[in-house]
Amino acid sequence: MPLLPSKHSAPFYLFNGHLQTIIPSLFRQVEGVAYERERLLTPDDDFIDLDWSRVGSDALIVLSHGLEGDTGRPYITGMVKAFNAEGVDALAWNYRSCSGEPNKLLRSYHLGASDDLHLVLQHALGTHPYKSVYLVGFSAGGNITLKYLGEDPQQVPAQVKRAAVFSTPVDLKGSAQKISKVYTQRFLKTLGEKLEQKRQMYPDEVDLSDYSLFWSFPEFDDRYTAPLHGFKNAEDYYARVSSKQFLQAIRVPTLLVNAKNDPFLSPECYPVQEAEANPYFYLEMPEEGGHVGFAVDFRRNLYYSEARAVDFLLGER
Repeated sequence: MPLLPSKHSAPFYLFNGHLQTIIPSLFRQVEGVAYERERLLTPDDDFIDLDWSRVGSDALIVLSHGLEGDTGRPYITGMVKAFNAEGVDALAWNYRSCSGEPNKLLRSYHLGASDDLHLVLQHALGTHPYKSVYLVGFSAGGNITLKYLGEDPQQVPAQVKRAAVFSTPVDLKGSAQKISKVYTQRFLKTLGEKLEQKRQMYPDEVDLSDYSLFWSFPEFDDRYTAPLHGFKNAEDYYARVSSKQFLQAIRVPTLLVNAKNDPFLSPECYPVQEAEANPYFYLEMPEEGGHVGFAVDFRRNLYYSEARAVDFLLGER
């Protein structure tokens, strides 16, 4: 029954889930990470931009960022720095259209794009003799990671030893309904900018005439995400790519850390029954942390997510 107690508590000056979410997102800075970029060409004539931070290791951590994020986000670079300090190479990948350049196809990325994660892993293992690989995902990247591990356990390379994900909306429908308009508008602004790029590339296939920053996520996903990525509608999209349904099949020791005060997560995003039923799936639900926050001491740049990932992923080395 891998339900784990949590030792995390937020600093007193970040006294609610919104502050614990917003302050690290807007103001955290991480120094000392220098990426080497590689462009991975995909079988469908597109590309994925990879950012490497190597220290000469035979172990690798592969990091998946959140919705509308990229490899430069401080929660990614902070994790890269933490694992480099432990002697582990890091590979952070930018989803299609998230590296600063629009991808070539009409499709871009969505929260179930586990095929791209598999491609990145195959490439990393095909070009470097890594003996151990660890997966880390945040928010959308957590859902992609969990889906990948559980949808077809036989395809997961034997080198993948463990995984840890944070602030993950394992039930996308519930999360899409829970997230407030304030956060939604921020995401819809950048998503709209990327759709405008797509409209210029594919003027007959992208209609932005009534695009609204005041839509809910189900409205946005119904209008754009679903049809552009081969789903019938938002309901079909959420049903097919939510990782909750795949948790029972995970066969790699995997940790999910979802704070109880996460303003993005619905009650369905705390999969207690799934953790109780699968000895490979560990669930930790700290009272505090916000969404992709988990600051221990913001002023000293100390974050629980990094310490917890190092402990869980590398503790058995």
